[in-house]
Parts: sequence; C-alpha cells; structure tokens
Amino acid sequence: MANQSSSLPSPLYCVSFNQDNSGFAISWKDSFKIFDSTTGRLCYERAAGAFVIVEMLYSSDLLAIVGAGEQASLSPRRLCLFKTTTGLPLRELNFLTSILAVRMNKKRLVVVLLEKTFVYDLNTLVMLDTIDTVPNPKGLSAFSPSLEGCYLAVPASATKGSVLVYNVMDLQSHSEIDAHRSPLAAIALSSNGMYIATASEQGTLIRVHLVSEATKSYSFRRGTYPSTIYSLSFGPSTQLPDILIATSSSGSIHAFSLSLAINQRLGLRSTLSLPLCIVRFLTVVRVSQKQKVYQLSWIGSSGQRE
Repeated sequence: MANQSSSLPSPLYCVSFNQDNSGFAISWKDSFKIFDSTTGRLCYERAAGAFVIVEMLYSSDLLAIVGAGEQASLSPRRLCLFKTTTGLPLRELNFLTSILAVRMNKKRLVVVLLEKTFVYDLNTLVMLDTIDTVPNPKGLSAFSPSLEGCYLAVPASATKGSVLVYNVMDLQSHSEIDAHRSPLAAIALSSNGMYIATASEQGTLIRVHLVSEATKSYSFRRGTYPSTIYSLSFGPSTQLPDILIATSSSGSIHAFSLSLAINQRLGLRSTLSLPLCIVRFLTVVRVSQKQKVYQLSWIGSSGQRE
C-alpha cells in the first residue's frame, strides 16, 4: 500500500466527474487524464502542464480547461474550450480575475469568478447574463445540467448560509433560500434540478430544499461535533434521488436515504434523520499505477450510526 501511494503523480490539482458521472478527470502538475467511471479505462491523456479545472461535457470530445498559472500560456484567468479528437483549442475566453469554477450542459456555459458569474450560450459563446455575487473565494457553486430544470446555485451571503438559485435557461433569479445561520461550506443540486442540498461551516446539519418552492424538505444530522463538509452529492435519478452522500474532514462518508426520510415523516417520526450508514476511509480516492480508481458504487441499508 505504501509503495502504491509513493508512486502516484503528485500533487493532484483537480478531480471532477462529468454531468452523468460516466467519466472523470484527474489533473496533476504536468498532465491530465480522463477515465471511464465504470471500468477505470483511460480514455484520454494530455501532458501539457498543470490545470486546475478540467470540465467535461458528458462523454463528448469537448473540454473546458483552465491552467494553474505555473506557465505563462496557462493563465488561471483564461478558459480554453478544447477538442480531444483534434488536440486543438476551439475558443478562448479571458477574464480580469482567476476562474474558480466552470459548469456546462449542452446549451449553457457558466464561469464563476470571485464576485461575478457569467452565463454564455455554449454554441455561440455569446454572453447572455452577468450575475453579481458576494465574495466567493472558493468558487462555491452547484449546477443541474438537465435542460428542463437547469439551475445554478451560488452563495447569497458572506455572513450566513443563504443560497441564490438562478434559472440558467430562463436567465433569471429563481429564489433565495436561507438554509443555515453560518456561511455555506458545500452546495449540491440533484441532476434534474429538483432538490438542493446545503451544509454550513458548522458541518453538523445538512439540509435539503425543494427548488421549485424553495421549501425545506429534509434535515440530516452528520454528527454532533463541528466538521468541514468537503462535498455533497445526490445519487443519479431522473425523478426523486434516493441517496445523498456527504464527505467531511472527519474521514468518513455519510450516506442519507431520502426515501427513508419520507417514510419517517409519514409515520409521524422526527424529520431529523441520521445517516443510513457511515463508511470510513483513510484515503477516499486512490489511483494506482495501473490507473484503477476505487470508488463507492453502492451503500447498503445497514451500518453504524454516528
């Protein structure tokens, strides 16, 4: 195990999944690679320096990449739309400050900066809207790629856990949700845009709101003691997602069942739900020399509760 870890390229600059989780990208100091999520097969690699953002468009040959700034040609203020089939850039967009996040679907391109977010038509790269935001140094954002429920979520306050939900197709603000008392640490939208999950810097509670009505639907307790929530993710579903996953600085992955929470509510039990199970890892993602990726593909219905 120690030999495997010491042989890995280091450091990691980014790890990202595509919109339907069928593929993922990993970027190192001198290259990035794209893998098939099911088989771990290497699909594409490019040794061209360090990139802090590698955003895929489903399984197509289009990538949105942003350099780490370690080379003059790879500025963190420049977004390059890149074709893997030709190995050539299609277009470049330059900004005044560093790009912190990039989101895409088949019609829209979203670029998140420190205090502004830009929305483009993906096919023409015409700028459609500019969203003024509170300072967002981590580029905290969530995006639902479905064309029928395409939303963007970004922090709406720097002092409390409010989130702005923006309709990316209609180009208008949808709602502002006051989810927590403390500033936000993590946001996730279900792929169909039905639900939004949030966690604050306190890290003890995770709340899920129905996007269409901006109403709270679920509250999940991650633990009793404060912890940093690194990420939230809904299970893939065209309708109601069944599972919500949370990773944190406690070294564990918490899995919450939304369907179980519904049954509890119908049975007049408390709506503050505990995890379906907890999986503890020393290392959450490890890539070996053979580029095999060990990932959590299914959570069972039993497990120890924190």
